[in-house]
Amino acid sequence: MDPARDPQTILADEMNGEPLPIVHGAPLRLRVETQLGFTMVKYIKRIEFIADYRDIGQGQGGWREDHQFYSPEAGI
Repeated sequence: MDPARDPQTILADEMNGEPLPIVHGAPLRLRVETQLGFTMVKYIKRIEFIADYRDIGQGQGGWREDHQFYSPEAGI
């Protein structure tokens, strides 16, 4: 939740004054500017608040975290 609360984090629904294109994650894309791009979600199907991500997937919080082993602390 800390990265989501950062003032630079946005949910984008447009790009350059136009509706967000599908290739950039339309209809909504999460932009976490304090994190490296490879850890960003491109397409959002739903937003769910949970008490602990250890209950998701294999306990790391998502497919990428479970299988690609990037640190969740990979900030800029």
